[in-house]
Amino acid sequence: MSEEVLAFLTVPRLAEMGWLVHGFGNAGWSEAGFLDFAASKGLRPVIMRQAHSNVIHRLEAAPAGKPEGDALVTNVPGLLLVVRTADCLPVFLVDEKNRAVAAVHCGWRGTQKRILEKAVLAMGRSYGTRPAGLLAALGPCIGPACYEVGAEVKAGFAAAGFPDDVFGPVTGRSGKHLLDLPRANAWLLGELGLKASNVCSAGACTHCDAGLLSFRRNPGEPGRMYNFIGII
Repeated sequence: MSEEVLAFLTVPRLAEMGWLVHGFGNAGWSEAGFLDFAASKGLRPVIMRQAHSNVIHRLEAAPAGKPEGDALVTNVPGLLLVVRTADCLPVFLVDEKNRAVAAVHCGWRGTQKRILEKAVLAMGRSYGTRPAGLLAALGPCIGPACYEVGAEVKAGFAAAGFPDDVFGPVTGRSGKHLLDLPRANAWLLGELGLKASNVCSAGACTHCDAGLLSFRRNPGEPGRMYNFIGII
């Protein structure tokens, strides 16, 4: 991924698409800065009331307010799909052939509910998207060395069909596990038929990188990073 004006990261493969705009925001990019950027592009931001759900909204026009849910899909130019994060994993899906996109908020709850899988299937129903031709970009999130969760989370993932290797042990802490969010979601994409070469990851840990926001590192910090994708 490359850095754009120190405000957000871009994916080179997606940046080559002249019909697409996207970015994973960093800690220094304010809401006002993001909104100014959207206005400069002539795009209408769609910002959700995120609820750690598996609710997906298919947009045919800009909504009147903030839809409640955790994924947006569209093939309509002029809309900027937004996911706000501070440890959770933002994922962009791009169907180049049919010119459709999605922005998905994948925290542990949404991942366990397989929201990314549901977004891919929703794009198939709405736009004829075929997983084998889909591109996925996984943004910065809390990394697998830092994301400690309890035994109940691991059990929930097992019940949802995830493999054991999306978790690692925590030395000396019985009943605790380290969750690898990017690996879990990449596994989901692979199960659907996405090619491994079509899945890219930022590889940055929000908990470790001071240039990114982390709720676990700074629980009193109310800010969120703005991650966006849209058709121009």
